[in-house]
Amino acid sequence: MDVRSKKVVLVSHCILNQNSVVNDLARAKGAYKEIVETIMDGDIGIHQLPCPEMIHLGMERPSMTKEQYDTEDYRKLCRSLSDHTIAIINNYLKNDYKIVGIIGINHSPTCSIKCGEGVFMEELLKKLKNLGLEIPTTDVSTAYVEGGDNKLEIDELKKFLNK
Repeated sequence: MDVRSKKVVLVSHCILNQNSVVNDLARAKGAYKEIVETIMDGDIGIHQLPCPEMIHLGMERPSMTKEQYDTEDYRKLCRSLSDHTIAIINNYLKNDYKIVGIIGINHSPTCSIKCGEGVFMEELLKKLKNLGLEIPTTDVSTAYVEGGDNKLEIDELKKFLNK
């Protein structure tokens, strides 16, 4: 018997893997445990988006702004990764899954959604809009720190997931 919920949320890579972030910016030892547990408590599958920054510049990349990342080569990479992500989304939808949403990282030059779109999210959301696909979006706040007082952030996430 198949017990899938057929609900999926797409998350920025570093939500599940803080080891991939720029040096000195990790806010958890591994994954954002409280965020992951909150998603899992809703019986929602988690699809990890690629990390364009790591693919483009590797693990020892410097901290950079959106303007520094906003080059033709980086946009080309983000467009390619967006195409791949759209194919995955379409595959889920074709098989009657609900895409609960996309969760980015606030103030990220690549994955921010709510506080000025990062380069990757800009490309992905533009393609979704052009295809007429409306998927709810939100960000993990920069106030979120694993092991800290994250009640406000977790309450906001619960509201987002239950829309």
